[in-house]
Amino acid sequence: MPIQLINSFASWVLKQRIHQIELFIKYPNEVQEELLMNLIQSSKNTVLGKEYDYASINSYATFADRVPISTYEELQPQIERTRKGEQNVFWETPIKWFAKSSGTTDAKSKFIPVSNEALEDCHYKGSKDLLCLYLNNNADSQLFLGKSLRLGGSAQIYEDNNTFFGDLSAILIENMPIWAEYSSTPNNRISLMCEWEAKIAAIINETKKENVTSFAGVPSWMLVLMNKMLEDTGKGNLFEIWPNLEVYFHGGVSFEPYREQYKKILPHRDFKYYEIYNASEGFFAIQDLNNSSDLLLMLDYGIFYEFIPMDTFGTMDQKTIRLADVELFKNYALVITTNSGLWRYLIGDTVRFTSLSPYRIRVTGRTKHHINVFGEELMVENTDQAIAKACKVTDSEIVDYTVAPIFMIDREKGAHEWMIEFKKKPADMALFQKVLDETIQSINSDYEAKRHNNMTLNPLVLNIARENLFYEWLKDRNKLGGQHKIPRLSNQRDYLEQLKNMQSKVIL
Repeated sequence: MPIQLINSFASWVLKQRIHQIELFIKYPNEVQEELLMNLIQSSKNTVLGKEYDYASINSYATFADRVPISTYEELQPQIERTRKGEQNVFWETPIKWFAKSSGTTDAKSKFIPVSNEALEDCHYKGSKDLLCLYLNNNADSQLFLGKSLRLGGSAQIYEDNNTFFGDLSAILIENMPIWAEYSSTPNNRISLMCEWEAKIAAIINETKKENVTSFAGVPSWMLVLMNKMLEDTGKGNLFEIWPNLEVYFHGGVSFEPYREQYKKILPHRDFKYYEIYNASEGFFAIQDLNNSSDLLLMLDYGIFYEFIPMDTFGTMDQKTIRLADVELFKNYALVITTNSGLWRYLIGDTVRFTSLSPYRIRVTGRTKHHINVFGEELMVENTDQAIAKACKVTDSEIVDYTVAPIFMIDREKGAHEWMIEFKKKPADMALFQKVLDETIQSINSDYEAKRHNNMTLNPLVLNIARENLFYEWLKDRNKLGGQHKIPRLSNQRDYLEQLKNMQSKVIL
């Protein structure tokens, strides 16, 4: 079959999905309500279903009243039973796949159950819908005339008690449909290589000869790969290597701190950037417009959504609401019930709605990764925007950053202490620091109030990290690649102190 015909046929198939997307956009709350009832009824004979008498639940109100919100630690005993071979504990069909995820911390690994339903009706469906929405917005796309360069985690599949665990990307590659494997590069062997630095070299060697039309991965790690690709080939920008590049699909961390760096290596004005929001627990939202980073919440992936307003989160007044009751521009902790048997699971992410018709969101941070020591309610979204503004004003570029509080001692005022590794340092560090602080004040009124006349917070403290400091921190913890990163905000000083200790070591 001629390659042009393949491209046209694939585009036609993907675009058929648009009609179903339009349906849940038109009837969002009805779709979510029906989905919840289906999840409950299909699991009524599981161990968990019998414990909470799912057979008698016929409304959201009863479900919310009867089934508690759970963290991973609270669900872990059930998950471990299934990992040891017992089935029908929290999901009706057998689960043999577990996505190993340790997130951004040194904490013990999590093993997130991944059912066959989640693979097909959530993760792969999300990947297809990403292409569907992109093609629907770009009728002249030639995406399928080339391949998509993928950069996933560095992991392989391990077997234990006839169940299997590994990085989510490894599980997806292991179960990948033929159409996806055919259109991707590098090959599966390279994609599943465990040693990060050898893997990067292998990816460069294979993909620089391909006709790459798109690439997908976490912005921070993808930038490392792309810069090494330019260094290896001696080219000035990526279009000199892959002239048919048209889109970068990204997620995992905020794109804002890296946007200007990508523009330099992708200098065509019509190049597209599409953001996604997915995790080991599911595929949640997709950018559905060319020039907006707002993400359309996908409502028919077997995931039922609930939300906890962050102004009540963790307090005696904490309340949980469903999609129909959310408000614009408020921060919410995300709670999910999934077709992998995660029931009212507190995933740890925070979002805010930018549109209610259709429901569009932006990811604003993590419930554990914010700073609220002094009532400033500082979110990652705030600091990412401020970093981007400070870099633009001072013509500088960053590699990574983290922030921690300086606690009040003996009635001294507090402050925020930053560690920033620059790829290109600002000529005027004082100006960078000033823009950073003032930008946060302009977008966060709580922070502004605490900074007013140094009432509660003194000016921020800025540490300049030596080259490769963040990389070495991750390497020491076997966390290179994938979606591993150092938390950008923390209410404690652990990460900052670890980095400062590494910073002071003499490099031989």
